[in-house]
Amino acid sequence: MAETINSLEELGTASTTVSEENPAIVYEQKLDAQGRAYATGKRKNAIARVWIKPGNGKVTVNGRELEVFFARPVLQMILKQPIVATERVDQYDIVATVSGGGLSGQAGAVRHGISKALTHFEPELRAVLKKGGFLTRDSRVVERKKYGKAKARRSFQFSKR
Repeated sequence: MAETINSLEELGTASTTVSEENPAIVYEQKLDAQGRAYATGKRKNAIARVWIKPGNGKVTVNGRELEVFFARPVLQMILKQPIVATERVDQYDIVATVSGGGLSGQAGAVRHGISKALTHFEPELRAVLKKGGFLTRDSRVVERKKYGKAKARRSFQFSKR
């Protein structure tokens, strides 16, 4: 058990002994046999499987180029956010397969997967990605329809007569 601390000087020496007993969590690099980092990203009903390997910045989604699959510039920007935040533009080739949901949810799922895969490839990037909010799974999903209602919460039109 810990000793009783009676002054500020004792507090200064006690904190070093506690950190020696409980070292900080050290994250390790997780790569597969081909030298790639893998992660799964999710958003709404979309699920993305993402592989990252060193390369020249080529992004492939479901076998197609990024600009072809995600034609809207906003979706392309969403996808590139974790790479730009970590200053790793044109350093990794990204291959993703995504299914389910719509284009917006799929873009969010791929972004989440890229962020997680980056932390597997370079664990020291975790702090930057965590601060940017890229590692948090956006758990908002569509609310189910209830019986007796027109939609999830909307009631049918009321008429007095």
